[in-house]
Amino acid sequence: MSKHDTPGEARCPGPSTREIILADGDNAPDALVEEAYTFLGDEDIPFSRYTSQEMYQQEIDHMWSRTWQWACREEHVPNPGDYYTYDVGPYSALIIRDSDGKLCAYINSCPHRGMQFCNAGEQGRGKQFIRCPFHGMSWHLDGSLREIPCRWDFPHIKEDNFNLTGIPVGTWGGFVFVNFDPQAGPLQDYLEVLPRHFAHWPLQDRYVALHMHKLLPGNWKMCLEAFLEAYHVMATHPEGLRTAGDANAQYDIFGDNVSRFVHTVGYPSPHLPKPLTQPELFAALGHAAEDLPEGAGARQQHADLQRSALGAQMGVDLSGYSNSEMLDSIEYYLFPNACFFPGISIPLIYRFRPVDVDHCVHEILMLKPKPAAGQVPPPAEVINLGIEDSYTAVSEFAATGLAYVLDQDTENFHRQRAGIKAAVKTGQTLGNYQEARIRNLHRTLDKYLSHSQSPGA
Repeated sequence: MSKHDTPGEARCPGPSTREIILADGDNAPDALVEEAYTFLGDEDIPFSRYTSQEMYQQEIDHMWSRTWQWACREEHVPNPGDYYTYDVGPYSALIIRDSDGKLCAYINSCPHRGMQFCNAGEQGRGKQFIRCPFHGMSWHLDGSLREIPCRWDFPHIKEDNFNLTGIPVGTWGGFVFVNFDPQAGPLQDYLEVLPRHFAHWPLQDRYVALHMHKLLPGNWKMCLEAFLEAYHVMATHPEGLRTAGDANAQYDIFGDNVSRFVHTVGYPSPHLPKPLTQPELFAALGHAAEDLPEGAGARQQHADLQRSALGAQMGVDLSGYSNSEMLDSIEYYLFPNACFFPGISIPLIYRFRPVDVDHCVHEILMLKPKPAAGQVPPPAEVINLGIEDSYTAVSEFAATGLAYVLDQDTENFHRQRAGIKAAVKTGQTLGNYQEARIRNLHRTLDKYLSHSQSPGA
């Protein structure tokens, strides 16, 4: 069998992403040129995984209750008494700093009558204690019982067995993670290669410049999967073909929980009928073709201009960042629902949380490097967008050009959801390489749903 015929071995003709990055010659981090692909099979993924209420309920019962999920950023809860509520499905966690500054996470439910302490998505500062708004019972910030009004009527409650229900909490990259499983393994193990790779990109040194919630018309997996591959660029975002290496993007599967794609910007798509000249490419990147110095490469010149412009705009020195870090679309996915972009020009962090079997919330953060001097801006307030709202309604996001791209993706979701439900064929057929991250998502999900083995086994 030839290499081309071996399942998962075929690649788009032309330079690979790794070769393009190495050709830049600017000492890109080793993590960026590391490769980790494994063929995971080629069987169809059943459409029922996106439409079945039973499947959705299994995910709620056996997966969302057992996975590490980012709840908020550390800057959302910087001081004792600061709190943030994280919700997914029926689960709700109250994250709060105790009087010693320690991060704590509790089930957002009063042990008296089940009343939630805080509403979904609520955050605030300076709590002295946690008080139930129903009957006024209260707890210290460390979760221990503080007061029961009419204490005489509860002789059966003991001081040491009526504390708040704590759940595992941890931090990485400036994010606060929680797990609703009290027996959860360590967060650091769950993160697999992320701590090692992101040693080059300390997200804790960035701040939340923009924060959006957008309701989407699709199952959370269906919507998430659109962002795990660049295969759709040719048809959905054809305006990007002149400047983005889509078909020769690199896909990596680092483990059950973490995968990645890297596709270049400032390098034309292999789908173009004829190669662009460097001045033509420079013009496609938004510059005047005649401004490209003779003999200069468009990708290099564009990266240099971005370093200067974005560095001045953000008040940081970007001279140490490689072309790839400055320009390329670099996306790490952490199961079940989070995506992290360490680059500068595409500084996105996002996740998909289920609302019901047919809808999810797309939550987007833009993280910018903290300025070298002056005060770091506080985390941006959440902007909520409805299912029919355009991402371009947020002017700051529209200015990046990314809003128009996401609107194109959202239009796909309406049609894909309808098509899945109308299909006679029972499942989707994935590419072996370009859509391998989708297959890995389902492979990991099945480990939670099977009950027969633990993820990572």
